[in-house]
Amino acid sequence: MPYNLLKGKKGIIFGALDEKSIAWKVALRAVEEGAQITLSNAPIALRMGKINELAAQCNAKVIPADATSLPDLEKLFTESMSILGGKLDFILHSIGMSPNVRKRVPYTDTSYENFQKTLDVSALSFHKVMQTAMKLDAINEWGSVVGLSYIAAQRAFPGYNDMADAKALLESITRSFGYEYGFKKKVRVNTISQSPTMTTAGSGVEGFDAFFHYAEKMSPLGNASADSCAEYCLTLFSDYTRMVTMQNLFHDGGFSFTGVSHQVVEEIMKK
Repeated sequence: MPYNLLKGKKGIIFGALDEKSIAWKVALRAVEEGAQITLSNAPIALRMGKINELAAQCNAKVIPADATSLPDLEKLFTESMSILGGKLDFILHSIGMSPNVRKRVPYTDTSYENFQKTLDVSALSFHKVMQTAMKLDAINEWGSVVGLSYIAAQRAFPGYNDMADAKALLESITRSFGYEYGFKKKVRVNTISQSPTMTTAGSGVEGFDAFFHYAEKMSPLGNASADSCAEYCLTLFSDYTRMVTMQNLFHDGGFSFTGVSHQVVEEIMKK
């Protein structure tokens, strides 16, 4: 049931690829709650995904942009403000890619060229998005910027590879840029550390099924779905979280603070 939580608000959603994407679900829910949005993804992702279907459902304009390119980002923000008729109130950064993960290059044998690409796309793009927004004064006071993270930023998950380092950097940028943006423009910046989620990107990580099922057994509430993550994003876009900033917020059914669960203990004892 819609509550008009974002009535009159405007935003940009980065990273919607297909209906499995968290960004896709955020876009649909944001519009349902009264927001106007533009959608953006890298040109290659636009060719691979179904974003035009989403745009039709959301009555939204798709603006291609490489989030690692400052000229592309400036064009994106300028066009978005023109289309939406004013400054933005929220941004979702749902961007992550690792050539090392895709090519199954072991972490200890990393290709540093690939590693730098991972950091640029998955973390530095968050800084570039906010730097561009700040320079253009593109976000209203009390606006909200949200990035999607994962607990591999704090714990070792074999197979997550250099994406773990990228998520750690993403969360550090959240604190550092959030401090500056808060003081200068009253804009809040947070990340959501989501449960393993069956997205197209997530399922490309080696051992992902094991991550997913282990987290399900460990979490008192079970894994958080993509739909529930979208709803959590909306709360951070809304006026009800105006004093929340510089945080990494765990949305994982309790996994992050559970040492061991009865289910896991019982399974080990059986073996």
